[in-house]
Amino acid sequence: MNPPCGRCGKAVYPTEKINCLDKYWHKSCFSCEVCKMALSMTTYKGFEKKPYCSMHYPKTSFTIVTDTPENLRLKQQSLLNSQALYKEDFEKNRGRGFSVVTDTPEMQRLKKTQDQISNIKYHEEFEKSRIRSDAPPPENRSVEEEPSNTVGQPLRQMCPAAAAAVAPPSGGRRYQAVFSYAAAAADELSLLEGDVIWDAEQVDAGWMFGCNQRTGQRGLLPANYVRPV
Repeated sequence: MNPPCGRCGKAVYPTEKINCLDKYWHKSCFSCEVCKMALSMTTYKGFEKKPYCSMHYPKTSFTIVTDTPENLRLKQQSLLNSQALYKEDFEKNRGRGFSVVTDTPEMQRLKKTQDQISNIKYHEEFEKSRIRSDAPPPENRSVEEEPSNTVGQPLRQMCPAAAAAVAPPSGGRRYQAVFSYAAAAADELSLLEGDVIWDAEQVDAGWMFGCNQRTGQRGLLPANYVRPV
């Protein structure tokens, strides 16, 4: 029994039969649904079991779904399910997600550099805050605390003119400033990094008295801002 044609409905004989898109066609009936151009097995494009040419092949488009109450409910339910699964996974994996960082020489060098920078900043901030809050004003300091070589002589005096050209006396030590320091009182020395301090004498655990070779002035300076040379 010969099957019917997919377009005209008449019987299709084996000599003129085309089997395509789950149907049988006459060769003359196998044409574009729009322009009726004759098609072959290599030139057709099927859409919903109908043949089309390349020009008139239907373009697919996105379907807009209306935000109905039912769709909103399903969306909210999906969101709640996703949050529940996320929380469950988070609780299971909590405490397991820490990554182990290899302690390489490069990591050790960076860590040491960061520690040094932190220590320098800490000492600078500590000294600034101590000077602002704890240091007594110059007029309140007793004469006994002033480490001058002559009674009544001002602390911030000029070094001898020849001090810059000769070595310091053997009685004092020589230090070099490792940080810059701005004098907060009249009897203190201002320092720039690299300044050389002569005739240095320890006053207490935090302060020294000496002469700045660069400026030729004598006065108090913080002990942790210099190192012996």
